[in-house]
Amino acid sequence: MDWSLSTPCYHASVQPMTKPAETRAGFPQALQSFTERILTRRRKRKLTDRMKQQRRNPVLDWIYAILWAACVVLVINQYVFQNYRIPSESMVDTLLIGDMIFVDKFSFGPELLPGMAKLPGLAKPQRGQIIVFENPSYLSKGPIFTVVQQMLYMLTLTLVDIDRDENGEQLVHYLIKRQVGAAGDRIKVERGEVFISPEGQEKFLAEPELMKQLGLTRKAHRLVAASEYAAIEGVGAASAYQETGLKSPEVLGNPSISSAYKDAFGYDKVRVSELRDMDPSDARIAASERRYEKGWYIPEGRVFPMGDNRDNSRDARYFGPVSVNRVLGRALFIYWPLGRAGGIR
Repeated sequence: MDWSLSTPCYHASVQPMTKPAETRAGFPQALQSFTERILTRRRKRKLTDRMKQQRRNPVLDWIYAILWAACVVLVINQYVFQNYRIPSESMVDTLLIGDMIFVDKFSFGPELLPGMAKLPGLAKPQRGQIIVFENPSYLSKGPIFTVVQQMLYMLTLTLVDIDRDENGEQLVHYLIKRQVGAAGDRIKVERGEVFISPEGQEKFLAEPELMKQLGLTRKAHRLVAASEYAAIEGVGAASAYQETGLKSPEVLGNPSISSAYKDAFGYDKVRVSELRDMDPSDARIAASERRYEKGWYIPEGRVFPMGDNRDNSRDARYFGPVSVNRVLGRALFIYWPLGRAGGIR
């Protein structure tokens, strides 16, 4: 029998089985080769970066490091925590001039960019908290200017602040006060004392009484004694007569104008009331008089902040309720001077 015809059949059946084995053997080699190329390229890049760094001027290295650190701090300040320096006496005795504090900006929702697009927060401002908010009378120069101003302020260790008016005077961009009124409240001020009617109540309560009911501590500090209001109100009435050109009643005497500065709000309240009586047809004066007599209603989405140093604070008594979208954060603690370091309440 001739077996030559069957021989090719054996070879044909064996050859195809060798190809998968070759493929399996080639895949690890290809993977190894690919990995080596990636690692070699990465090593070359690191070596190139290292050589560039060695050739770089040490001064440039320091500048690069400082700019990088400033950018990191700027991002943290914008979205998480920010440090502030207390510039005035409006929060005495809680905060003193020169106190350096940290403010939580994350809880109430940080701004995506300074003055723009406030992000949702985890909480809302509450009565009794010390809050930082944008000054309602501040005219923004745009987010780019604010970023540059904050960068320079940090890089120069607070020595250079370009946020000034045309006369070179420092502009007040942010204010720090205590939230006294919440949405739904009615608030009025009489001789420097605050009275609040919470939402759902008709009766006005003195601020200390309401704070006690809510389990909160009242920190308001007064400089003007009750006995001084006769002189303050006398100046207000005399100013009204002077504005209208009428002769001032002898009973008012000749009060010193310096008394008006002790409580500018109380002085102006009497002045406006007198002007209203002299000319009831003046709509502007009539509106101001109603505000002084009836107080403020705090609508939804707004708060009423006031300084703890009530007789030395420009606050919501002068510019009205503040939008919560302008509330940037809550004061957490004092970190400098060390002798005053601690939480803020």
